[in-house]
Amino acid sequence: MTELAALHERLVRSAADEGLLDVAYRTVDSPVGPLLLARTPAGLVRVAFAVQDHDAALQELSDEVSPRVLEAPRALDDVASELDEYFAGRREAFDVPLDLRLARGFRRSVVEHLPSIAYGRTASYAQVAALTGSPRAVRAVGTACALNPLPVVVPCHRVVRSDGSPGRYAGGDDAKLALLALERRA
Repeated sequence: MTELAALHERLVRSAADEGLLDVAYRTVDSPVGPLLLARTPAGLVRVAFAVQDHDAALQELSDEVSPRVLEAPRALDDVASELDEYFAGRREAFDVPLDLRLARGFRRSVVEHLPSIAYGRTASYAQVAALTGSPRAVRAVGTACALNPLPVVVPCHRVVRSDGSPGRYAGGDDAKLALLALERRA
């Protein structure tokens, strides 16, 4: 371990010991590109694709959660492990605790309903709108999926158009197709 890495590790430990680590983050490689993972003491708060700009996601966390954001990879080992299992086809649902503070109002209602879409299945934007009790809010469901702070873990990729076509995806259309294909193979 280099001197700089050792110093960083001491900083992370000290911040955690003193309750000063409000947001820990790391990046992981995945079949859909690098993913930024961030957690608070309450749970996983953000997953961001590279196309969503990791630096912008970290700035959002600093602005919306706390300026005390620190790269602390070990704090996210459980999330990284569950993602590895998911991408290997050995995990259908995530067990890590979630912090949904970045999803508010109707968007939060949508995000809370997304895990009810079973692995390997899809639901239309209209079906999700009906699940939330707002059957005419189809476009708002699309917006909520696009702004889902926890893509992959909270499966907005399982929401498709009424005609069955995939629709758009914050991680990129290819990522959505890859995730749907991964779940179909299982």
